Amino acid sequence: MPGLDLKLIVGLGNPGPEHARTRHNAGFWFVDALAGRYGGTVRPHARYSGDVGRLTIDGRELWLLKPTTYMNRSGTAVRALADYLKIEPGQTLVAHDELDLPVGTVRLKCGGGSGGHNGLKDLIAHTGDTFWRMRLGIGHPGNRGEVIDYVLRRAPAAEEGAIDAAVDEAVEAVLDLLRDGPDLVMNRLHRRQPPD
Repeated sequence: MPGLDLKLIVGLGNPGPEHARTRHNAGFWFVDALAGRYGGTVRPHARYSGDVGRLTIDGRELWLLKPTTYMNRSGTAVRALADYLKIEPGQTLVAHDELDLPVGTVRLKCGGGSGGHNGLKDLIAHTGDTFWRMRLGIGHPGNRGEVIDYVLRRAPAAEEGAIDAAVDEAVEAVLDLLRDGPDLVMNRLHRRQPPD
């Protein structure tokens, strides 16, 4: 089975040290962990409104992007870089925090709506919805009125550890995605139960 023709990996989050370890920045954690694993670096690049880098996985060169536009304007940065590099939405993987998954869960999907996620909403407005998503479960506070405060706060230590483990699992899945393709990766990830 052919691997996925990925060219761009994006992590969604908010810039600045005050946001660094908040739940909403799980996508940034993913890009940083991926860069650390494969010897890549991301550096500020004003032209693309984000931190941009490159790395090589299994002989394939991939671009990395952490938009620094704040979450609700993420699409601007992704569109600018993808247009310049002539990368299609279907060649893009976007990692983001996911309220609708239990803490520490990882799921992969392609297409669909935003689920109320402002970063995805802006991305869809700028690029369409046919990009791949690496969904990192952060759990739900149980009350819609608490969602904004919840995602913009740091998780308790045990939950943060579970999210970190999910990020590591997602990083491991990228090599499988390139080699084996999305169907096999989805089967593997979706069979796993969330941590207790």
